[in-house]
Amino acid sequence: MTDFDSFETILVEQHGFTLHVTLNRPETRNAMNFKMVGELTTLFTDLRPRRDIRAIILSGTDGNFCSGGDIKEMRNNPVPASESAHNLDAMLRAVNQAAQVVIAKVEGAAMGGGFGLVCVSDIAIADEDAKFGLPEVRLGVAPSFISPFVLRRIGLTRARELMLTGRRFSGKLAKEYGIVHEACPSDQLSHFIEVELDEIQQCAPGAIAAVKELIFKVHQRPLDETIDYRADLLNTLRTGDEAQEGLLAFMEKRAAVWTTEAPDD
Repeated sequence: MTDFDSFETILVEQHGFTLHVTLNRPETRNAMNFKMVGELTTLFTDLRPRRDIRAIILSGTDGNFCSGGDIKEMRNNPVPASESAHNLDAMLRAVNQAAQVVIAKVEGAAMGGGFGLVCVSDIAIADEDAKFGLPEVRLGVAPSFISPFVLRRIGLTRARELMLTGRRFSGKLAKEYGIVHEACPSDQLSHFIEVELDEIQQCAPGAIAAVKELIFKVHQRPLDETIDYRADLLNTLRTGDEAQEGLLAFMEKRAAVWTTEAPDD
């Protein structure tokens, strides 16, 4: 089991079925250096089999989500090899395909790589005054690693405009663009997170993991290619302990056993 106290650049705390992961480099507005990227990759990889954790909340210290990559480190060091845990693509894939519901709590800066982190979350809730942007082109570089995730999140037309201008925009516009699901005043962020956790509390842990895998298996693939997989998945889940409990609870008009665990007990 992962030692949550072993990390240097992230803070990790479990409360009930919820894991709070806080980017913790406040002196750089939580810019991601190679160390942070590696620690996030390690954490999310190790969390894949954990069914006691259903939700992961990603946030940043001192009122900032993530200001992007560490500019000093980027200027003086080559990009880590693709197979390295310190490679940004490896980290984004690990977060994107987590077996849990990943919720991004966005305030302050969400730039570059931080923008990419938002794009690999399942649910994103932002302060309406948060600042988003893809500033790479203004620095003479490109949003290479995050580009596929940004394109899938918001589509070609909007991504072209944002990538090619590097302009900054608010959390309110991020909702309009489809980057985040909700934008609210900063003092309501925690309330919106709790609303989502209340919904997740109703969901079976194994089913959450199965649905996450399902999404990536069937997305943008022809129906005929996935029909056998989809049928087998439903049959496998239907006969499992979770589904038997969930279906019985529905028929008996009672809560299923997994609904009793509070998210922050």
